Amino acid sequence: MLFSPSPNRKRVQLRISERRVLLMASDVIAVTIAVVIALRIWALVAREPFDLSFIWPRSLWFIIMLGLWLVLASANDFYELRIAASRTATFQRLIIITLQMFVLYLIAFFFSRPLALPRLFIGYYGIASFILIGLLRLVNPVLYGWADARRVLVVGTDWAAMTIIGAIGRHAHRVYDIRGVVAEPDDVLKDLCDVPVVGTGKDILRVVYTEQISELIVSSTHEVSGETFQGVMDAYEHGISIVPMPLLYERITGQVPVEHVINNWAVVLPIDGNSIFNPYPTFKRMIDILLSLVGMTVFLIVLPFLALIIKLDSPGNIFYWQERTGLNGRSFRIYKFRSMRSDAEAETGAVFSKEGDPRVTRIGWFIRKTRLDELPQIYNILRGDMSIVGPRPERPEHVKRLTEKIPFYRTRLVIRPGLTGWAQVRYGYGSTDEDALIKLQYDLYYIRHQSLALDLNIMVRTVGKVLRMSGV
Repeated sequence: MLFSPSPNRKRVQLRISERRVLLMASDVIAVTIAVVIALRIWALVAREPFDLSFIWPRSLWFIIMLGLWLVLASANDFYELRIAASRTATFQRLIIITLQMFVLYLIAFFFSRPLALPRLFIGYYGIASFILIGLLRLVNPVLYGWADARRVLVVGTDWAAMTIIGAIGRHAHRVYDIRGVVAEPDDVLKDLCDVPVVGTGKDILRVVYTEQISELIVSSTHEVSGETFQGVMDAYEHGISIVPMPLLYERITGQVPVEHVINNWAVVLPIDGNSIFNPYPTFKRMIDILLSLVGMTVFLIVLPFLALIIKLDSPGNIFYWQERTGLNGRSFRIYKFRSMRSDAEAETGAVFSKEGDPRVTRIGWFIRKTRLDELPQIYNILRGDMSIVGPRPERPEHVKRLTEKIPFYRTRLVIRPGLTGWAQVRYGYGSTDEDALIKLQYDLYYIRHQSLALDLNIMVRTVGKVLRMSGV
């Protein structure tokens, strides 16, 4: 007897992207109200009437605070699934974002001309925005159904299925509720990673309605059977979302699972491809040049001091250069302040640096922690060898070895390498080939999603890492 689903049993749930949009919208409303409250207190303190004649000359603060909030929130993962689903993590990030905002305002206040910025406005706004956004996060599960995990089925029992089950367990267990696994008819598994096998392709539609499933995760990287394909299509025709494993993995981790996509180049190349009508490369290059000129000023200021202490600390040159592989596989020389002994690779040859590396000098430890050793690369950026943001350039010896070992490794070379990148701000320092694989997953995510907004996100995160002295 064929299964006949009942339409009134379908479970309606917001998609993850829709929930993020609602979270951002609630924050925009909270920030706008917080600016109004701050302006109202400003008017009271100044003993001025709070009317349009007071608000209009100061209306730019609405744009400034909205823009600043969205940049800092994005850079601090405030809309990441694992953060937004946890009240504790959410309030920790809210505190960090508020403190960062105060610091940025104090810096701007210090460098601005006298009376150009209001002295206490940021205090009024900071308190109001913290309370409002915090309250909205507290009631958010009621308003948006965040507490209801999205019920999903995993279609497939291969390594990709195990990987996505593990990724959901680590990063999105509050957002996705895996109700079961769909196996091929010849599979004899009873469970996969402690998730029960609930049937085969012919059972998909029945399980969708009995378990109130909202989404199917198609994990199989090999050809599925006709029975399974038909079951997936039946579910799709009844309004169930279908998502391939690589895309969901990318969405919840910020990485591309290169070891599970086999020969599917479509999931590792840029989403939009290349177009002469795309303004992004031009804008990106303009920003590179502008920031490099600013960076060159900083470089010239610190050069005499760093040169002196590097020279006094250990014998050798002030600068250090290496061959690196850049855009389209072209080699170029990358420049740094020397942070290791002059004979650091005399015995080992080209090897990854590691935390606590004994070859690092005393002053080298400091300039690596603060990333000051990277300052001479401003010259590489001005020359066009590098960009501010992109995958970190590797040495040709490492590129050759890793290309043979890791799928799609050369895909990193389709864009200019960067002074900082998505892998650098999302992952610690890598010193092994296994680390190189993980960093490649982040780099490929950047290549697929590169935009000015993502570049700004990475630059803000980089500033935070520099302030925390998290270099190696």
